[in-house]
Amino acid sequence: MTVWTAILVCVLATSILSGVIGMAGGLVLMGVLVTLLPVTAAMIVHGAVQATSNGARWLFLRRHMRWEIVPPYVAGAVLVLGGFAAVTLVPEPGVVLMLIGAFPWLARAMPAGLALDVRRPVTAFSCGFVVTAAQLCAGASGPLLDAFFLNSPLNRYEVVASKAFTQTLGHLAKIGYYSVVVGAAVDTDVDGPAWLIAVACLIAVLGARIGTRLLGRLDEDRFRRISGYVILALGAFCFAKGILDTFGN
Repeated sequence: MTVWTAILVCVLATSILSGVIGMAGGLVLMGVLVTLLPVTAAMIVHGAVQATSNGARWLFLRRHMRWEIVPPYVAGAVLVLGGFAAVTLVPEPGVVLMLIGAFPWLARAMPAGLALDVRRPVTAFSCGFVVTAAQLCAGASGPLLDAFFLNSPLNRYEVVASKAFTQTLGHLAKIGYYSVVVGAAVDTDVDGPAWLIAVACLIAVLGARIGTRLLGRLDEDRFRRISGYVILALGAFCFAKGILDTFGN
């Protein structure tokens, strides 16, 4: 119960964080879960909580959703999901942390000339492919997803709502992959009763509601500046911990 108490507190804090800046919460939560649970179990718990949190966040902001992004995004996601199902890949915990930590820095290192505007069908397709692959490998992909929104003229509400919807789809795909495809090959037992996952999902909805209310207190410049600083700092921490976990012994 001590482990699950820590998880539930982290779920609330990270859901609020994601509600405010549209990302980072899932990254932090995955970093915590992968240190407390087996990778497969961590992916399933993370997927359930994040699908609920992102789904609630989208519901609260649904009038700002940009629907033209969805069809090409889903096409890219389905393609990569089929590829993963064919090989049944399960990464090591340290590798998961390194991937999570590297994504924010790789996203910021992308040449400005690429002009990744997610409103473009080709870019949205690429986004669905790359981001879903990242979710299946590392559990969290918010920093990478952010790169596809940086050069779009969407306001902060449209950014958060559209990210929330696509992330919900990705986390549902992750649950299916790790519970059905991977579950047929490895142990997927989650160390804790099912009702604790349900409680975590409810807490995620509460955190999403609080976060989206706080979002209104940020102007556009502060929103983009704060989100950038937070995600880079968290990425550096996760990458360093992944290196220690992988090579420290």
